[in-house]
Amino acid sequence: MSAQAPSGGFLVLGLGNLLCGDDGLGVTAVTAVARRYQVPEGVLLLDGGTLGLSLLGWLSEAEDILLVDAIRDGGEPGTLVHLEGDEVEHAARERLSVHQIGVSDLLDSLRLLDAWPRRLALVGLEPEHLELGLSRSDAVESALPILVDAVVAEIRARGHRLTPRTEHEEPADLLDGRHAARSLGL
Repeated sequence: MSAQAPSGGFLVLGLGNLLCGDDGLGVTAVTAVARRYQVPEGVLLLDGGTLGLSLLGWLSEAEDILLVDAIRDGGEPGTLVHLEGDEVEHAARERLSVHQIGVSDLLDSLRLLDAWPRRLALVGLEPEHLELGLSRSDAVESALPILVDAVVAEIRARGHRLTPRTEHEEPADLLDGRHAARSLGL
């Protein structure tokens, strides 16, 4: 898969910092989808990590965008959260995890460039802790399969077919954050 989302395509963007506990759940979920399924033409799975405005090129080319991230919604840790349209923009300003300023700036930039997607959604989990650390909370860890299923359901709801990978098949089409960072010269 190319490093650039096809014009008018569907971008599934995992966000978060794997070094901040539950904050890395978006990246983990998108990576799990890429490992389990062959992704069809017109869909780009991207580990956006905390790259912020560096992701603008990918987002500005996409017609549909699904953000996957930790989101504070006032529920119990591990609770699935699903937001659409204007709710996403509001959440990016107020309720996303520790990198919220980057996501908010990214969405503002899309508006300024008149590149707002036809459809914008966010799925994620309520985090328990966002402190520095490599381990996720038990609540988030046990809810990750639910989040992965929600991401798969969103992709399928937009008319894209995901084919399960065989047990020995490697996901050559996963563009992870290391590749994205390298392609951006970071």
